[in-house]
Order: sequence, then structure tokens, then C-alpha cells
Amino acid sequence: MKSYMASPSTIERKWYVIDAEGQTLGRLASEAAKILRGKNKPTFTPHFDTGDYVIIVNAEKIKVTGKKLDQKIYTRHSEYVGGLKETPLREMLAKKPEQVIELAVKGMLPKGPLGRQMAKKLFVYAGPEHKQQAQQPEVLTF
Repeated sequence: MKSYMASPSTIERKWYVIDAEGQTLGRLASEAAKILRGKNKPTFTPHFDTGDYVIIVNAEKIKVTGKKLDQKIYTRHSEYVGGLKETPLREMLAKKPEQVIELAVKGMLPKGPLGRQMAKKLFVYAGPEHKQQAQQPEVLTF
């Protein structure tokens, strides 16, 4: 009995749209990462990108539990001395709600070139409209 290994010619990619309204941030991100990685398919291959495309709408209506709005802090550095910038979750949701979900999903994907390739298949929008109508995405609920 031989193990199945996916190849580029055998992969069929689908498009899914997820409504983030009322969803918890971490649970939504883990489901999206699972679909992007391809773990929901029987043809999953760890060293190859077998995942589907994911569109997330209503990113501004995501919810978090506990005191995360004030205690969760996003940091970045400008590579200059004293260039550390910190932004709390409440401020990020007000300014860039798409980036909050993108960072959560990217943290759950593999690191390196394979993970970056998977992250390119994620599209996040703050409002209910998206630009991928031509791909006829399926509505995904969980």
C-alpha cells in the first residue's frame, strides 16, 4: 500500500466565503487556517499547498473574549534604535480590522515559503462586500 502524495496537476481549489460577524477571533482564524492549509481535504499533503481560497467579510464585527481589547498588544519595530511601536487590539480594530484577522491566521500557518504561499490565498474585507464575485465562492458556516 502506497501513501498518496498530491501534485500540482491533481489539486482542485475551491473558493469559500466566511462571515465574521459575531465570530470569536481565534476560532475563526483556526478554521480559516485549516482550509488554507488543506487539512479539511482527504488529499492533504504536509509539504505541499493543497488548500483552498478563503474570503472573510465583516472583519470589523469580530468579537474577542475577556479583556483582550485592552490587554492584547500588537508590536512592530522600525529597525531603528527606539523604534518599537505598540498598538492595542481596540485601536487596531478601529483602524485596520482586516489586519487583525490576517495576523491571527498567518500565525497559525507554517513558517517559511510554504506558509507565505498559503497566506496569499486569504482575502479579508472590513465590510460585507468583496471583489471575488466572479469566482462564485461557497458560503461556509461553522
